[in-house]
Amino acid sequence: MSPASTGASTTVDAVTPVPALDSASDSTRDRDTRMTPGGPGYRRMSFALFLAGVATFALLYSTQALLPLISGEFGVAASEASWTVAAATGGLALFVLPMSALSERFGRRTVMTASLAVAVAVGLLVPFAPSIGALVVLRAVQGAALAGLPASAQAYLAEEVRPKALVTAIGLFVAGNSVGGMSGRVITGWVAQEWGWRAAVGVIGVIAVACAIAFRLLLPAPRHFTAGSLRPRVLLDTVRGHLSDPLLRRLYAIGALFMTVFGGVYTVIGYRLTGAPFGLPQGIVGSIFLVYLVGTVSASAAGRLVGRLGRRGALYLAGGTTAAGLLLSLADSLPLVLLGLVLITAGFFAGHAVASSAVSKTATHGRAQASALYQSAYYIGSSVGSTVGATAFHADGWAGTVGVGVLAVLGVVTITLLGTRAARAQARREPVPAH
Repeated sequence: MSPASTGASTTVDAVTPVPALDSASDSTRDRDTRMTPGGPGYRRMSFALFLAGVATFALLYSTQALLPLISGEFGVAASEASWTVAAATGGLALFVLPMSALSERFGRRTVMTASLAVAVAVGLLVPFAPSIGALVVLRAVQGAALAGLPASAQAYLAEEVRPKALVTAIGLFVAGNSVGGMSGRVITGWVAQEWGWRAAVGVIGVIAVACAIAFRLLLPAPRHFTAGSLRPRVLLDTVRGHLSDPLLRRLYAIGALFMTVFGGVYTVIGYRLTGAPFGLPQGIVGSIFLVYLVGTVSASAAGRLVGRLGRRGALYLAGGTTAAGLLLSLADSLPLVLLGLVLITAGFFAGHAVASSAVSKTATHGRAQASALYQSAYYIGSSVGSTVGATAFHADGWAGTVGVGVLAVLGVVTITLLGTRAARAQARREPVPAH
């Protein structure tokens, strides 16, 4: 998608140049050594980043399904226990930009490996937290460590994968996020039911260690990375350039709003399902997160969705699906609540995959910083959704949490409409080519 068609400004790639493709030139295509589906290294790369996504989400949200148990052990309310989630996502949001700068200097694979190593080490300490305060601090450190993964992974893909395969490749990484989020919650639910929440997060730590080792062994060495500068002025200029791009600003806001919905719903859903009228045991509540498999499918299908509907059409569909799920979840019928969760999950992961891949395609320089800004907005949305959603639940029950989500979806639709109008206005200003 060209800058003209997306509303992005045209800039010169001064940090991580990628060879340009001329669709009319076979020799240019032959010289393009970036990976493509079915080509050398693509499967290894996809599986490695899939495992990184699994480890990231399993660790990041390892306490989310366990919040009722954590509340019970430490004697705190849902709004206080939710900080074990918000601290992790907030730490990631704060550190993702500095970590992306390190990846520009030292390489994507190096930073991703170091980030996973520190995060899994902290994950093995989390089960021994003596108080809610210590647990929140450990989770904040863990989130800060994980900050090296998301932006660096997207920058790695933008540099090492051909443009036509980029949405699909990022969709697979996002699918790994969904599998990690699902498996982490399902496993912790059943383990916690038998041995408590401490054993449950310990098991997640061990699984993440295995994922981290396999990731490092499988990920191909980068072939198109060019080291950039760590000078603060260069970083600030790059960030300023990205924030001045109207399309990127819209994509950042869309990512934050989608994650506000998702963070609020999945932080609070355990309290709703363990309480009246459902009264489900912890293991069954953990198994509810199997609906994440729907997110795996919708994220993987994002490329085909954009191909059929265009980026904005895909975002409208994702937002509408999420809103329908929120409204269905208001029912006091377990099947309808589950269907609502399926629609919320499908809409969220599709919207996230579309928006994040659009960031990678739009940014023509400083891709790690462009992705980092998206991830920062995204995880700020998660922190806001976790805390505001839990506060709304405390004040007005599940309807309060749904109200927060509906407002966020309306924000997504409004921003996408603004993008549609901006694109039409730009098209009217462009001169018609002479024939």
